[in-house]
Amino acid sequence: MLIAEVKGRVKMASVAALSSIHVHHLIFSKPSLSLLRPLRTLPRISCSSSLRFNISFAPSKPKPNPPFQLDFPNHHADDDDDDGVVADSFSGTGQLFIPWIVRGEDGNLKLQSHPPARLIHALADANTQNAKKKKKKQSKEKLMKESSVLANPAGERNLSKAARRFYNENFRQPPQRLSKVLAAAGVASRRNSEELIFEGKVTVNGSVCNIPQTRVDPARDVIYVNGNRLPKKLPPKLYLALNKPKGYICSSGDKESKSVMSLFDDYLKSWEKRNQGLPKPRLFTVGRLDVATSGLIIVTNDGDFAQALAHPSFKLSKEYIATVEGVVSKRHLIVISEGTIIDGVHCTPDSVELLPRQPDISRPRLRIVVHEGRNHEVRELVKNAGLEVYSLKRVRVGGYRLPSDLGIGKHVELKQNDLKAMGWKG
Repeated sequence: MLIAEVKGRVKMASVAALSSIHVHHLIFSKPSLSLLRPLRTLPRISCSSSLRFNISFAPSKPKPNPPFQLDFPNHHADDDDDDGVVADSFSGTGQLFIPWIVRGEDGNLKLQSHPPARLIHALADANTQNAKKKKKKQSKEKLMKESSVLANPAGERNLSKAARRFYNENFRQPPQRLSKVLAAAGVASRRNSEELIFEGKVTVNGSVCNIPQTRVDPARDVIYVNGNRLPKKLPPKLYLALNKPKGYICSSGDKESKSVMSLFDDYLKSWEKRNQGLPKPRLFTVGRLDVATSGLIIVTNDGDFAQALAHPSFKLSKEYIATVEGVVSKRHLIVISEGTIIDGVHCTPDSVELLPRQPDISRPRLRIVVHEGRNHEVRELVKNAGLEVYSLKRVRVGGYRLPSDLGIGKHVELKQNDLKAMGWKG
């Protein structure tokens, strides 16, 4: 039965081959498995026909892998998928969309073609915040610029109310005592300013003021001293380091002696060129050095700064180099370190040290550090030990040391770091 079926199929194949003139292969795109399996298992059969055919089957073409499809929610194969954009996102024919892996409300991960809503809201909020911060920063910079113009007398025109308010709240000083304002304006010292107030030579807004503690604002109040109006703007606070020479006193009351203030004449003469519209500052020394002592001394117009540094309770250390006559022994150093009584107070130095001899200096030198700040304290300590001071020089105040390149009689402006080195935090 099986042999007869095979013969019939071979006969049908022969007829089909005769109908084609140039046939070399019969190619079946999808050969039937039911036909191949019996042929493989059948034994070799001889055919009496004289026709022989070389029949072979071409291998089937591999099917292309189907494009990766995302299981989008509410997505069906029959939908148009936004003109095929989503369906062709991985086939290269449409726009490429990056899938987002998010966690749903049920806690499971899923894929979607659009970013999560919370991310979109976060980006929108970030853009809004950045715009607000940028706008706020620009407005603050504008106010700062206008306030800087306000501080300049040449730029007081066309200023907004916001700029004036910003300047008054951040830069303008609060009202101060009348005596302090007069001293800061360079009228006189604070004590002499109080005497002028008591004598009725000072008027505030048209009325005589006899109380030195009266709070005034030079920018708003009209103040007259001996018929001369006080400037609206006070000079800036200055802090100068002077290398004082011998023969100069630190007070300006004695006209017969040379004062250290005379060393700043050239500096004050050129003040108006460097600071137009600002009154000249009234300078004074922080503490004093006697006429025979040289070295570092601080000059300023800030009364609070001078009072704090000069007061003994501030305990500001000061270093001196004392050149003495004679020979210094260990006993002298012990006596100096034990201290002495000055004005009824026992004063003890912080340290005493004999410096090595130098070739160009024949006399011995002592380094003495004190913090009391009493009058002639170092000279009294050396005198109590039985030694005589030949020369005395102050080289350090607090953490600030006299610059080695600062010439005698010259001065230099102190920076904020120098003031901090002295212990001033104002």
